[in-house]
Amino acid sequence: MAEYYVVINGKPEGPYSTEELKELKIRPGTFLKTSGMDDYKEAHELAEVRELLGWSKTEVAPQYFATLDVRLLAVIIDYFILFVVYLILAFLIVAFLSEKDLKIIVSVAGLAIIPVAKLIYGSIMEASSRQASFGKVLMSVKVTDEKGGRISITKSLIRNFSKLICMATLGLGYLMGFFDKRQQCLHDKIAGTLVVKDRLL
Repeated sequence: MAEYYVVINGKPEGPYSTEELKELKIRPGTFLKTSGMDDYKEAHELAEVRELLGWSKTEVAPQYFATLDVRLLAVIIDYFILFVVYLILAFLIVAFLSEKDLKIIVSVAGLAIIPVAKLIYGSIMEASSRQASFGKVLMSVKVTDEKGGRISITKSLIRNFSKLICMATLGLGYLMGFFDKRQQCLHDKIAGTLVVKDRLL
């Protein structure tokens, strides 16, 4: 039987059994966790707690937004992953080529594909059930719509290809995020998306 630790008046207390949890009269926004959870979540986020307390699932707008430094690190991780994949593929292709000039052309031309691959890969991953590229998963952030829901592939494509506009503005589209309370860059505003994390760390 699960036992729960509950944040009461700013301090974690417990563990409480499920029966004790019912008596605490907790609210949907109360933070709690089980011993098997890495971090606290709001009570309404846990299906077993909603079932226990007879709550219906409520849509709650995201409250915690990924900062631009975290997002940048996620991008660096993604590019590193793609670069490693590129190196492996390039090595395999070049191994079957005999002409030195052709090997150089294939190796250099392949580098130009990485940014395009990043746009397509990012679009697919952010519209998936993960809602995040591998870099974002490692940084514990994900992409949502403005209500916190999963985005469609169309919205994801708009978001990722709008990054070209950010680049065309010499990075000003990205810098907008520093002055936005929800950390939205230009491409987020165009697509109506957010980059969020579960809670403020």
